[in-house]
Amino acid sequence: MVTPEYVKELIAKGLACEHLEVSGDGAHFEAVIVSPAFEGKRLIARHQLVNQALGSQMGNEIHALSMKTLTPAEWRAA
Repeated sequence: MVTPEYVKELIAKGLACEHLEVSGDGAHFEAVIVSPAFEGKRLIARHQLVNQALGSQMGNEIHALSMKTLTPAEWRAA
């Protein structure tokens, strides 16, 4: 079974994050991802970066991932 820690590790390996939280039940996950890589990118492009970091796991072992993707400035302002 896929764990939130495993999902967090995959994201962290593929995307530089200033803050990263992942929770979930083994198939469905929620993540808060703060990365400078999101600067100047629209929501869809941010999600694509995260999906690239997850690679083939997304849609296979990870069935659903709800993402909150923020730049460091957006995170500080929240």
